Amino acid sequence: MIQITYVEHNGRAHVVDVPQGATVMEGARDNGIPGIEADCGGACSCATCHAYIDPAWVGKLPAKQPMEKDMLDFAHEPDPARSRLTCQIRVSEALEGLVLHMPERQA
Repeated sequence: MIQITYVEHNGRAHVVDVPQGATVMEGARDNGIPGIEADCGGACSCATCHAYIDPAWVGKLPAKQPMEKDMLDFAHEPDPARSRLTCQIRVSEALEGLVLHMPERQA
């Protein structure tokens, strides 16, 4: 299990263990984390799993693929450097300690 910290827009942090191979979105959904709606279930077609990656982690994640970049245009207040769709981030040992922040609302 990989420990990930999800921080709600109000600052409340949720530290949860997420299995390797799952997505960061699945970790939020399966642990009842508020702020990740995941309406499309992880198909990269809705932008409701948008989150801001903590600045210390931005350069440690795999690059955004073209489809994710396109979908982020539909996210609420996307940040070109920090916004990611959590359905597109696969959990691995390299993500141990990942911190991400929820937007005020989803798209």
